[in-house]
Amino acid sequence: MYLSPLQLSSNSQILMSGDVVVNEGAAIAPGAILQADPGSRISIAAGACIGMGVILHAREGTLEIAAGVILGAGVLVVGAGTIGENACIGAGTTLINPCIDKMQILPAGSLIGDTSRQAAAEATATAPTAAPTSPETPEAPTPPVDRPIEPIEPPQPAQTPPQTAPETAPEPPESTAAEPPQPGETPTILYGQAHINRLLGTLFPHRQAFNRSEENGQTLSGGSG
Repeated sequence: MYLSPLQLSSNSQILMSGDVVVNEGAAIAPGAILQADPGSRISIAAGACIGMGVILHAREGTLEIAAGVILGAGVLVVGAGTIGENACIGAGTTLINPCIDKMQILPAGSLIGDTSRQAAAEATATAPTAAPTSPETPEAPTPPVDRPIEPIEPPQPAQTPPQTAPETAPEPPESTAAEPPQPGETPTILYGQAHINRLLGTLFPHRQAFNRSEENGQTLSGGSG
């Protein structure tokens, strides 16, 4: 914020409205605004120093600035109340319904007397606080029941069922009579004595002559007898 150089106080550069009483020993910088609502009053004692751009607005009562009070540039005072002797208010401070003790110092940019914020703070302070819920304690784990340790048996090979000898079908009784050959089967050849004799005669031709000689000898021997 730009502040112009200080100049000698002049009532022409100060705006006053309403019931405003300023002691001759008070110093008021240019640009100050002193305004009192109807039924209200502003009283500035001797030795008070009002900085440039200060606004004093009295309402609903009397706003009293005690002796030796210093108000920095840009201070805003609204409402009714008292600023004690030799109090020092920093620049840019806002006071609502002030109640400042003597010799009190407020840093620049302070905010004092904001009832709306106090009400909110009181409401927050008086609000019932929920009882802190204790965290649920975890249930103690039940100890495991000791069980007898069973020995682990090694896996045994799978047992194969005993092999049973295949049942043989009973053989049919041999029939004495020769059965006729079935179609597609090789016929069984039965060789008789006559066939064997012919086969022997073919293989051994001299045998027939020998048999004949034997037969003749037997005949002769029989005839001679």
